[in-house]
Amino acid sequence: MALFKRRTVGKPGEWFYCLEHRTVEEGPQCRAADRLGPYGTREEARHAMETARERNEEWETDPKWHDDPDRGKSGGA
Repeated sequence: MALFKRRTVGKPGEWFYCLEHRTVEEGPQCRAADRLGPYGTREEARHAMETARERNEEWETDPKWHDDPDRGKSGGA
């Protein structure tokens, strides 16, 4: 049994989005596997899921990152 609770690393003024609680947190309050960030502002953290979706879409449709040139095109064979 640990005598001391291990602190989460972070700096005041950093904002995170907790995936488990679906909330914005100042400083890391939940474990790293359950959060996105850090973000510079509360507003950026609030839009974390939207930002992640946009970045995923960009990556999925970026031809530099795929060997199959037909990947991501609709109406395929």
